[in-house]
Amino acid sequence: MQRILLSLLFLGSFGIGQQANAAELTRILIVVGPTNHPPGSHEVAAGGRLMQHCAEHMENVPGVKADVVYEWPAQALRDAAATVVFIGDTFPAGRFPNPQQNLADLEAMMKRGCGIVCVHYATGLFGEDVTKEGDHPLLRWMGGYFANRSCPHHESFAKIFDAATITPASPQHPIARGWREFTLKDEPYTNNYFGKEDSKAAANVTVLATSMLPPNAPKSERVAWCIERPDGGRGFGIVMPHFYKNWANEDLRRFIMNGIVWSAKLDVPAEGVKTTLPDLKDFKPVSVEYVPPPPKAKPAAIPAPPK
Repeated sequence: MQRILLSLLFLGSFGIGQQANAAELTRILIVVGPTNHPPGSHEVAAGGRLMQHCAEHMENVPGVKADVVYEWPAQALRDAAATVVFIGDTFPAGRFPNPQQNLADLEAMMKRGCGIVCVHYATGLFGEDVTKEGDHPLLRWMGGYFANRSCPHHESFAKIFDAATITPASPQHPIARGWREFTLKDEPYTNNYFGKEDSKAAANVTVLATSMLPPNAPKSERVAWCIERPDGGRGFGIVMPHFYKNWANEDLRRFIMNGIVWSAKLDVPAEGVKTTLPDLKDFKPVSVEYVPPPPKAKPAAIPAPPK
C-alpha cells in the first residue's frame, strides 16, 4: 500500500510539472489569410505550416509552441499569443469577415504588448482599408506597410526581379544576427509606405534590410523593418518571399525566424535562429515550383457583316 501511495504521489507531481512546463511555453499564433495566387507563389497555407515547424524545432531557442489557424483566431488563442504572425494576400484582418471587430481584437492584443509580424503580401493594405490620408492601425503596430495601387495616398510597387540582392541595413540589431547579404529571384515590394511626411519612417522604426531596385534605375528600397511601440510591443514586416521555394534559402528563413522570435520578446541567439528545414513538400503546398497561369484566350474575331 505504501508503495502504491508513493507511486501516485510521484505521478501526481509529474503531472503538475508537465502542466507548469506547458504554461511556460511561449505561444506564437500564425494566421493564414486567403490567397488567389498561382501554385508555387505565396502558398500561404504551406508557408504558415512551415513557420510553425521552424518555430517548434528551433535548435537554439527552446520552449516555443506555435498555433496555425486559417480563419480569425478564437479569443483563447489571441490571449495566449506572445506574437501574432500574418501571411496571406494583404493584411488578413481586413479579408476575413467582420474586419472592424478583427481590428478591435488586435488592438486589445497590441495594448498588452503582443508582437505582430507580417510576411510578404500580408504587409499590404487596399484603399478600402485606409483613410484618404493613409492612416491604418498597422502603420503604428508594424511601422510601415505595402500600399496597394488602390490606395488614395501612396502607391507601392510589386515586381519580380531575377536577382534582387538583400542587404542588412542595421547589422547590430538582434534580427540581423546570423544571416548575410543574399540574392534571389523574388518580388520584394518597393516604395513601401511609412508615414505621411514623405513616407519617412518614425523614430522608433528600424530599417533592417534594403535592396537597390529596380536594376535599370536603382535606389535604396526598404524591404524589411521593425518597430518598438510605446505599448511595449514589437512589430516586424518583411516583403518576401513571393516564391514558396525561397523558404529554402537559409539566410531569408533565419531573417524571418529572427524577426518572429524578437517580436515575441525572446532572445535572438548571437548566431541567429537555427532551424533544419525538411523537404518543402512536407508542408503540403499546391506546388513547390511556380506554375504560371495559362494565358488568357484571345476573344474570337467578330465576323464582318455580309455585304
